[in-house]
This record gives sequence, structure tokens and C-alpha cells, in this order.
Amino acid sequence: MADLLRRGATLTNLACPACASPLFRLKNGDLWCARCEKKVIVVKEGEEPLQATSPLILSELETTLLTKIQQIQRQIQEETDVEKLQKLNNVLSSLLANLEKLRKTKGA
Repeated sequence: MADLLRRGATLTNLACPACASPLFRLKNGDLWCARCEKKVIVVKEGEEPLQATSPLILSELETTLLTKIQQIQRQIQEETDVEKLQKLNNVLSSLLANLEKLRKTKGA
């Protein structure tokens, strides 16, 4: 907990729903439970839980897509078989299309 304070986090009056430990607000605005070592999302009254977590889910999905694109790119560099290259290219095209759709969704 002291380390979080040294790094600029502030102690809030909120408690972790899982362990009841006090929550910290990080410099980026996220709420963090030091005991659970997890980000905490507060759902406002009347707000659907899925609405509150949507930005986090989309960010995680974007990270996953970018990781997969990098993995496919490395495989393409190493591959010499034309058929395998075509399959990898199809997968890469699909991942890039999904990434583009995701970024449009996040921007909307």
C-alpha cells in the first residue's frame, strides 16, 4: 500500500467489493485494490454492469488482436510454404479487419 502512495496513488473512501480493503485511485484514474492486486470498476446506480466494463473489454480485445497480429507476422516471416503463407495471410486479413471494426466501435 505504501508503494502505491509513493507512486502517486491516492487513498479513496471506497472499499473493494471482494475483500473490503480500501481502494486506491491511480494517476490514470483507475481504482485499484492493493490486496487483490486488481483493477476495480464501480458501477453507478442505474448503470448496467456491462456498460461500465465495455471500455475495459474493448481495450483488452484490442491488445489481444494486436498480440495475435504480431504472432502471425512473425510466422509469415519464417514461413516458406506457399499454402501455409496463404492461410496465414487469410488469418492476418481477418485479424486486421476485426481490429479496424473494433477501433471504429471504440471511436463511436
